[in-house]
Amino acid sequence: QVQLVESGGGWVQPGGSLRLSCAASGLTFSSYSMKWYRQAPGKERELAATIAAAGFTIYADSVKGRFTVSRDIAKNTVYLQMNSLKPEDTAVYYCNAQYLSYRYWGQGTQVTVSS
Repeated sequence: QVQLVESGGGWVQPGGSLRLSCAASGLTFSSYSMKWYRQAPGKERELAATIAAAGFTIYADSVKGRFTVSRDIAKNTVYLQMNSLKPEDTAVYYCNAQYLSYRYWGQGTQVTVSS
């Protein structure tokens, strides 16, 4: 059974930082592209960052230069380091694992950026 468990969300002031973690189990972690999506209230879910199985990374324009996605294959964990946070980064952040037609989601973790 595949499980993705996010952690690290919370409240932070504008300009602050948070690091999200997503621990995966039940899959061959190194074969999967790992993605971070986010969904703000009243908005559609959007893709924020990807780390491909090959290791390259892709970012949405809205987070480029502020967010960094990384992974530790030995720990089956993907991270999202978020710096210079803005109120518009407030959202539920979801971890996603994808390989061919296989796609799995975590339960989400809330990130709130406000003063």
